[in-house]
Amino acid sequence: MGAASSSALAILGLPAPRLLVQPRLRWLGVAALGLAAAALGVVAWRRARPRRPRRLQQVGTVAKLWIYPVKSCKGVSVSAAECTTMGLRSGHLRDRFWLVIKEDGHMVTARQEPRLVLVSITYENNCLILEAPGMDQLALPSKQPSSNALRDCRLFELDIKGRDCGDEAAQWFTNFLKTEPFRLVQFETNMTGRPSGEILSPSVPNYEVAYPDCSPILVLSEASLADLNTRLEKKAKMECFRPNITVTGCGPFDEDTWDELLIGNVELKKVMACPRCILTTVDPDTGVIDRKGPLETLRSYRLCDPSERHIYKSSPLFGSYYLVEKPGSLKVGDPVYRMV
Repeated sequence: MGAASSSALAILGLPAPRLLVQPRLRWLGVAALGLAAAALGVVAWRRARPRRPRRLQQVGTVAKLWIYPVKSCKGVSVSAAECTTMGLRSGHLRDRFWLVIKEDGHMVTARQEPRLVLVSITYENNCLILEAPGMDQLALPSKQPSSNALRDCRLFELDIKGRDCGDEAAQWFTNFLKTEPFRLVQFETNMTGRPSGEILSPSVPNYEVAYPDCSPILVLSEASLADLNTRLEKKAKMECFRPNITVTGCGPFDEDTWDELLIGNVELKKVMACPRCILTTVDPDTGVIDRKGPLETLRSYRLCDPSERHIYKSSPLFGSYYLVEKPGSLKVGDPVYRMV
């Protein structure tokens, strides 16, 4: 029997027949090869046939879409967006593709510099326009010159690159925050993102992100925020929780059960619940952190099941992280379907 037939049988887990010298047995080799080819054809057909269509159950409607170009700065509300594997995009606005860093490359967020939440962003004439209290506008080109330095950055103990955005942007953030020198960097699409297996664990599906905490999409329902606010004296805003997609028309914490979603022509798959931290205690209107706020209340009723404590520890859960299984486009008003 030839090498091709032997390898075909090996794929099926069948032993290759011994070579026989009798001419009258050659037909056995031909028959075996034909049998292997037929069996492989069955395997290929089984693998290639389409999956059983899944049932779509509408669970809500898209209320808002948010892009946060600079990590920890204000979000930009958009009416429609492209959903890429690395997050939402609207024109040159990409979600968390810009990052404030210390001079040694370590990330800076509102956890360390809460006044970052006061920096607002608009887009015009191929520039991001940054504004902050007491500061002149900063016009930041959406693409930096390749002559600008590449910076080695550090996010949550993982390394990632960033293109330096120049001295003017660095001085702007340094003057505004008034604590130490800072730089601003931009992620470029030809750079390598942070892999999910290193951010979370090797068991999660494989994807990459730029500067988000751990996934490209965060979903939160308006009903969950409304439920939280019934327990708070000072009501929390959605901006405290920085979702990409807010959903209306569902019950509180229904998003806990949404494993796979279809929105527009975008398919999302749940990675994990979103564990909350002190960033939620930064007032988005004043830039003041109190380290209690809604976080303390969430801890009173939104802790994980004891079986998942090794994952979430003592962080309360609020919203859900998703990866993008099928990129596409979505808009405010789109039905949100759970795929079952």
